[in-house]
Amino acid sequence: METHINNCTFCDIISNKAPSEKIYEDDYVTCIKDINPASTHHYLILPNKHINNAKELCSIDDELYDRILSTVDIIAEKQGLDLTITRTGFHWPPFNTISHLHLHVISPICNLNLFKKFIFKPNSYWFVSVRIMHILKIINPLFQIDLKLMNIVLQTDYVKSYLKNRK
Repeated sequence: METHINNCTFCDIISNKAPSEKIYEDDYVTCIKDINPASTHHYLILPNKHINNAKELCSIDDELYDRILSTVDIIAEKQGLDLTITRTGFHWPPFNTISHLHLHVISPICNLNLFKKFIFKPNSYWFVSVRIMHILKIINPLFQIDLKLMNIVLQTDYVKSYLKNRK
């Protein structure tokens, strides 16, 4: 499953060539503590396979994507997180700082300072929640969607209704 590229910090962490505080790992994903935590608990779930960012996910990555999401529950149980006050999401390019897909798991969200609330604002141009990724997956099986289209999708009555009913 492992495919690494040179000069990728997360690939180096996954292959134990760089230090990190690993919380969980299996054949498909690795979870580490964020080195600049936004809250008491801030973890990054990395696929062991190198994928540049959320926008590059495609249908052949469906199983891996589902594995990343299911790891949230594993981490929540291991770390005692309350998922009702936990934020999960991906930075959307070009707003990702490291070009290796990683899912942020941040808890509790009430501890975010003003700047971190801005950086991790769900469903913005720069941070996409897992809920929206599900919608994008349904709408566009290849996930190849640009920011303008994503913004249009977010403003539709169907999506607004879906998000309102999921709270």
